[in-house]
Amino acid sequence: MRVSSGVSGLHSLIGGGLPAGRLYVVSGPPGSGKTTLSTQFLVEGARQGESCLFVSMHESRADIIEDMSAYEFGFDRAIETDRLTFVDVFSSDGKRLFRPPGKHRDSSGLINRLTGFIDANDVERVVLDSTMLLKHFLSDTDSNTIQFLTALKRTDATTLLISEMTDPSAYADEQYLSHGVIFLHNFLEDSGMQRGIQVLKMRGAAIDTDIYEISFEADGITVGTKRGVR
Repeated sequence: MRVSSGVSGLHSLIGGGLPAGRLYVVSGPPGSGKTTLSTQFLVEGARQGESCLFVSMHESRADIIEDMSAYEFGFDRAIETDRLTFVDVFSSDGKRLFRPPGKHRDSSGLINRLTGFIDANDVERVVLDSTMLLKHFLSDTDSNTIQFLTALKRTDATTLLISEMTDPSAYADEQYLSHGVIFLHNFLEDSGMQRGIQVLKMRGAAIDTDIYEISFEADGITVGTKRGVR
């Protein structure tokens, strides 16, 4: 089964929609479009009547609504419905789910609370913004990160994990353990900042790994032509 990403032109790079129920990493430098792509993914799910969850440690509900207000894909409308749940990990509701780490970090408790929430609410799409969440709430051991990511993969949700990795040739645990990696590029050229998208990995799909230009339109991110081709 495939699910629609909500991003125009992306499906041609991955042989259709995203294979459902899997974990994907969306990486790239600041300002490359990671959050925009991820919110388009959630809005598309809400539009189809799916239960969606956005977990953020960077933005409040008001901030993300304001940030996405420049687009017309309807994030502001989706977040007002019961189909899209937004959790700010530092809000009172978020702290009940993501307790700040004390002297002894409760890694297994965090994992159980999050996956339990996903399962109990039949959440079909999840965005976690971002991997800094793992560093903040999990103890600094590879085994805890692996346990967390493995638990996410075992839910039925299709999950996007936003990563701060800025080098497409570098790899971390999340890149190895995920089912797919989408990298967003920034290129500073004479004409100004240009942006691109590259699918580095996608299990179960025939992919095009070349870099394609992207533009930010009223409907959000749109994938254009292969970089360097006119």
